[in-house]
Amino acid sequence: MNVRNSALTTLAGALVASTVLFGADPVKVGFVYVSPVGDAGWTYQHDLGRKEMEKNLNGQVVTSFVENVPEGADAERVIRTMVTGGAKIVFTTSFGYMNPTEKMAGQFPDRFFFHATGYKTAKNMGIYNARFYEGRYLCGVIAGKMTKSHVAGYVAAVPIPEVVMGINAFTRGMLSVDPQAKVKVIWTNSWFDPGKEREAALTLIASGADMVTHHTDSTAVVQAAEEKHKENKNVYAFSYHSDMAKYGPTAQLTGTTHHWGEFYTKTVKEVLAGTWKGTNVWGGFKDGMIKLAPLNKAIPEPVVKLVEKDKKEIMSGKLHPFAGPVVDQAGTVRVAAGTNISDKDLNSMDYYVKGVDSAYPKK
Repeated sequence: MNVRNSALTTLAGALVASTVLFGADPVKVGFVYVSPVGDAGWTYQHDLGRKEMEKNLNGQVVTSFVENVPEGADAERVIRTMVTGGAKIVFTTSFGYMNPTEKMAGQFPDRFFFHATGYKTAKNMGIYNARFYEGRYLCGVIAGKMTKSHVAGYVAAVPIPEVVMGINAFTRGMLSVDPQAKVKVIWTNSWFDPGKEREAALTLIASGADMVTHHTDSTAVVQAAEEKHKENKNVYAFSYHSDMAKYGPTAQLTGTTHHWGEFYTKTVKEVLAGTWKGTNVWGGFKDGMIKLAPLNKAIPEPVVKLVEKDKKEIMSGKLHPFAGPVVDQAGTVRVAAGTNISDKDLNSMDYYVKGVDSAYPKK
């Protein structure tokens, strides 16, 4: 059998399996979003992935989404409505959707649910995430090489381990090239609040930060940096989720971008083919789930080469952003020299590393 015939046979088998499981009509796939789709940010990247998956599966699925869904009871209502409306597969794309997703998975055992950034699974519920901290570390390296004030500002959303590890990875990247580096953090306690994000960025810049970044969903931090950059030419930004260079054409140095299309395509294919056996994915640079946005020409060539080298070493496993010793603010060694932090400890990170110049948020 030639390659073409083999591929057609495989596709035919998947279509037969899909028909047996779900019927002959295109399978409905739903997505639940925590913020507006917009044209940049966390939700925008997931929506690009949704569209890529739908295109790749050409006629086998039809997708829908609901945006701006608060975490908690509203999420449960939206998921339930999707399922009772015919969705056979549902992706929920924010940490606070975890418990509602788990509850719906228990109530609808013949449907499939996938939750982003969480840790709870079930027979019909998988989880997925990306190793954003790898990109954070490299952005920190650039910040450490280019800062004049030795101070960076970080606008953070909600204090969960994923966000904390990003702050710590950025800090360790800075410290790897600038021993004087300090990172100041302001929490918005919201995934998407452009007004708070902008105010926090301006406060951090006023307190001496000439490098700013964010773990929030809007473009407000990059825009604030662009405004200040035009005033004094010394403020730079690192975007998150998306390439936000159009909002900061001179200020944005690069950014950690997220890419979900391949994962969505692969996962839905497995469900349709009846071969899905559970999903617990945590992918980084080598898996194509994160990338760096194009580097600003303002970055000196030696720094570009250093980042390229560090990226290759992260992908090969030679460099880990949390290679020991990892020391927290109090001077306690959290990861011993000669070892790397475990994934389990990363996913429960509840402390700032040495170099973060802000108090850890109280519970």
